[in-house]
Amino acid sequence: MIVHRKSSRRILAGLEWLFLLLGLVALDCYVWINTSALLYQSYEDWAFDESLRGLKPAVPGFITAELERIFLGGTTSENAGTPEISTNSEKGPLPQRPLLPDMLIGRLRIPRLHLTVMVREGAGERTLRRAVGHIPGTALPGRLGNVALAGHRDTFFRSLRGIRKNDVIDFQTGKGAYQYLVESTQIVGPRDVEVLNASGGETLTLVTCYPFYYIGSAPKRFIVRAVRVGVNPRSQPQPGS
Repeated sequence: MIVHRKSSRRILAGLEWLFLLLGLVALDCYVWINTSALLYQSYEDWAFDESLRGLKPAVPGFITAELERIFLGGTTSENAGTPEISTNSEKGPLPQRPLLPDMLIGRLRIPRLHLTVMVREGAGERTLRRAVGHIPGTALPGRLGNVALAGHRDTFFRSLRGIRKNDVIDFQTGKGAYQYLVESTQIVGPRDVEVLNASGGETLTLVTCYPFYYIGSAPKRFIVRAVRVGVNPRSQPQPGS
C-alpha cells in the first residue's frame, strides 16, 4: 500500500513538471513570435521611409538608426522625420494586376489609436504573423472598390477594439497617401463574406476576429468600414483602367 502511494506521488510530480515544462515552452514560443514580429515591423517601417526618400535600405543602416534613436533621442517614423506624401500629389494608383504573395503594399496608420503597421499581400498565416494582410481579389488603394485588410486581434489589430466613427485611417503606399474616415463597425459571422464586396466608391474594410479577448479560435469577425476622403469624383480611375 505504501509502495503504491509513493508510486502515485512520483507520477503526479512527474506530470506537474511535464505541464510546467510545456507551459514554459508555450510562453517562450509566444514571446519569440511576438518579439520577432515587432522587430520585423520596426525594420519594415524604417525601410519603407528610406525607400520613399529614394534610398536603399539595409540592415546596418537600420541598426545605426535604432541605436541613435535609443541613445541619442533620434527621430522615429511617427514624427517629423517621416517623409509625407500629399494626397493631392499622387503618382497614380497602384497597378491593378496580380500581386505576388507577401509583396509589400504599404503602411497603415490610425493616429488616434497609435496604430502603425505594414501591409503585405495575402491573408495566410505566414503573412499575418508578420504584418496586416491585403485580402487577394479586393481593390488596391487609389482604385474604385473595397480595399480589404485582415489582421490578428491579439497582435496588430488589437487596438481596433477602441476604434470610433470618424476616426482617420491613413494608408500610405509608394504611389501616394490615401486617407479614409471610419463610417461604421459591425460584428458578423465568419462566413459573411459580403463585407468584402466591391463598392461604388473607394472604401476600406478592416477585418479581425471577435471577441478580442476570446481564448482560442474566435467565432465571429469584427468589421471596420471606412470611406476615402478628399477624392475628386471626376478624377477617380475607372475599373480596369
